[in-house]
Amino acid sequence: METRHIAHITIETETPLKVGSNASDFLQDSPVQKDWNGLPMILGTSIAGVLRKDFKGDVKDIFGEDNGSKVIISNALLLNEEDKVYEKLLLEEKRTAFLKLFDTLPIREHTAISDKGVAKEHSKFDEEVLYKGTRFKFSIEIIEDEKKSFEEVLSLLSSPSFRIGGGSTKGFGKLNIKKIETKSFNMDSYENYSSSLNHSLGRDALDLQIGGAEAPLPNHVRYTLEITPDDFFMFGSGFGDSDADQTPVYERTIKYDKQNSGLKDKQILIPASSIKGALSHRTAFHYNKDIGATIESKKAKIYEDNDAVKAIFGHKKELAEDKKTELGQKGKILISDCFEKERKNSTKTFDHVAIDRFTGGVMNSALFNEKTIAQKDKWEIEILVEKDIEEKYIEAFESSLNDICSGLLALGGATTKGHGVFSGDFYIDGVKYER
Repeated sequence: METRHIAHITIETETPLKVGSNASDFLQDSPVQKDWNGLPMILGTSIAGVLRKDFKGDVKDIFGEDNGSKVIISNALLLNEEDKVYEKLLLEEKRTAFLKLFDTLPIREHTAISDKGVAKEHSKFDEEVLYKGTRFKFSIEIIEDEKKSFEEVLSLLSSPSFRIGGGSTKGFGKLNIKKIETKSFNMDSYENYSSSLNHSLGRDALDLQIGGAEAPLPNHVRYTLEITPDDFFMFGSGFGDSDADQTPVYERTIKYDKQNSGLKDKQILIPASSIKGALSHRTAFHYNKDIGATIESKKAKIYEDNDAVKAIFGHKKELAEDKKTELGQKGKILISDCFEKERKNSTKTFDHVAIDRFTGGVMNSALFNEKTIAQKDKWEIEILVEKDIEEKYIEAFESSLNDICSGLLALGGATTKGHGVFSGDFYIDGVKYER
């Protein structure tokens, strides 16, 4: 062990991040992981697990199995407004206004929608997530002279398909590498190395700015939806405000600026989970149509019973016919949450009332209103799909994307009232899809 390679990595969440604590409280079903100071953190084991899964070299030798791991990964700690982490206990009176912003985090409401357009029974739950823009810092150390493996591990961090935490198929966990600082130590110089993440690796350290949105994807196909609303749309928040009973979902993001760090204004959000649900249902429809499975033939299958949905969107674990083998598959699709680029706050409120079909009059307690988004901006939604999926399933999926771009598949809530119709194009690895 003559040489040790060390990297300090600063990451920023490009979409909200869900790092579960496997606990619950009175406010939400699934709060995020917190450190000894009550600040959000990412366990090093979570990072190691993702890296081990994607590593192409000798996994057992580098990450260990019978032998110990040659990779040491620290916990990823929250950066404050001065790009420093807190590795010791932080007294409450020394918590800055910026750190106090993380006492109350965004809550994502989820529910599964049936083919009838209504919520499935017992499907409602919520999750606490971290703001888009949150920054963490952690270290990776390889304890033997494995320079090639060290560089491969670092390259994995910059892949557009690299995700940390739960809900990666629902839009969470996409990261942006802000900075990677590396240095190699011999045993003599290693004696003077400080393990603190706030300690610089030295003047001769190598700063690496790697990755990016257009980095190559050896295992995925990149689909890019570029769509514009025809008029109004609304992805519901599940809450009302002083103007309407139903409102669109907004979410605040955080920014790091030494002059003005803090939360940005609320931004319109298109949740990836909503796009995923609509695509899943429509993919099942197209696959049934392609194979001639109709309701009359009693061969049509929906949800996880549909082969195309299973292959792309995954399915829960269950016992096979032999009652011994456990079947189940994580989804092979990654969809990113999409935030508006510029805050405009252009909305339209609609009033609704139910009419009694017998009298033609208004029904008691049936008046309500909803607030919709009324701005015709272009939205760009990135979808990554693994390459090892059969062509017949991909055809059904691409037909579903085409339906969105053609206005045949509305997105969001209140689609039966004419909202959520989009039009545009989608691209496959940068090449425009031709209908």
